[in-house]
Amino acid sequence: MRKHLILVGGGHAHMVTLENIGEFVDKGFKVTVIAPSYYHYYSGMGPGMLGTSYTPDDIRFATRKVVTSQGGIFVRDRVTRIDPDLKQVVTLSGNSFTYDVLSFNAGSYVPMDAAAGQGERPGNIYPVKPIEKLMEASDRLTALFKEKKAVVSVVGGGPSAAEVAGNVWQLAKKTKANYPLIRIIAGKGFMLRFVPRVRDRVKRILAGRGIEILEGVYAEKVGQERILTSSGESLSTDFTFMALGVTPSDIFEASGLPTGPDRGLLVNAYLQCPEYPEIFGGGDCICFHPRPLDKVGVYAVRENPVLFRNLMVSLEGKRDKLEMFQPGPDYLLIFNLGGGKGGVEKAQSHLWRTDRVLDQGLYRQTVY
Repeated sequence: MRKHLILVGGGHAHMVTLENIGEFVDKGFKVTVIAPSYYHYYSGMGPGMLGTSYTPDDIRFATRKVVTSQGGIFVRDRVTRIDPDLKQVVTLSGNSFTYDVLSFNAGSYVPMDAAAGQGERPGNIYPVKPIEKLMEASDRLTALFKEKKAVVSVVGGGPSAAEVAGNVWQLAKKTKANYPLIRIIAGKGFMLRFVPRVRDRVKRILAGRGIEILEGVYAEKVGQERILTSSGESLSTDFTFMALGVTPSDIFEASGLPTGPDRGLLVNAYLQCPEYPEIFGGGDCICFHPRPLDKVGVYAVRENPVLFRNLMVSLEGKRDKLEMFQPGPDYLLIFNLGGGKGGVEKAQSHLWRTDRVLDQGLYRQTVY
């Protein structure tokens, strides 16, 4: 029987492997990709899609087509748990798949505990991930702006909150209808992990557009029409984005796999689960044991070739050939604030250094 490689998710860390599925097939291996969508959307361009700088086709990768055109199998489903002892993957639809080597690029999600409906997204409350939901949000906001002067709330104080608020402003400008009140409920503070110079410039850009930034205000309960703050104040809202940071997929805890402090799959320097060496992972869903990594796409991209080679040698039974992942040098963070504005920082590990704010927002790689 052919050895079976299963890839859970078609995200950034699996791109090189997806591109080379034909090589696995040519060597006699079976490859199955399980993902909830036929496409993978690049999260860095999501806010730009919200503001209509990009179309969906501009920012997505045709996962199913890439897989099937090379002889792989694509299954549209969501993995809910695995049995590492039986080497089985179980999906939401109730199907199970047996693997020899397994790799996770299952991404992350925005906690919705504060939202009405006990974590289920009501009609006008949207998390900033998954990215494809921002397409729906853009269409709904366009209709809302034509209907009335709305209040749009963004719950969260990080760069994704800044980007969403800035691109809602851009969308409203393009719609040329009723201009909304845009409000950021920033909790402890706005973009606190960044140096004052960058933080102040981003705040100044947003404030210049009439966007309110409420610092020291926490959203305790988010409803469809009101947001209750921890101080007891009730704020009106017509549309709300949840941008409270991300949490790795809950697959690993549900499966009893070793996890790190952030609940991500614990992996070693080879991007491999130490307890189950046939399991690998990359991207937002892992906890890299040698040292913490920020939840930025640049690390997933850098993990690409290492995952590809390690998955191949594992299938070939050559685990002495495993390659270590080196996180690499500094990288740039560019925040797309809409309206042709972008904030830039140069990052190294957890040390942040100011670069400048650019009058362009063509590309963005940020921390969620």
